Amino acid sequence: MKKGIHPNYRLVVFKDVSANVTFLTRSCAECDETIKWEDGNEYPLYKLEISSASHPFFTGKMSFVDTTGRVEKFQKKFQRKPAATEQK
Repeated sequence: MKKGIHPNYRLVVFKDVSANVTFLTRSCAECDETIKWEDGNEYPLYKLEISSASHPFFTGKMSFVDTTGRVEKFQKKFQRKPAATEQK
């Protein structure tokens, strides 16, 4: 393998700042800060704005819009008008 072309793949702590949740995993993410982890070792820290701990889809707080009314409104607005029949 060539030297110096591969990313630095190492253990990194990711912190979701909105939910205050941290998790340790392997990554190539560039980090400026470090944090002391539960095992006593110091790891690079990467701050996230959103993760599965705070995303509405994964937390169950996602609201679904009732599209049925929209579809019916669209169909009513753009329905085809019956062709005029010729009278004899």
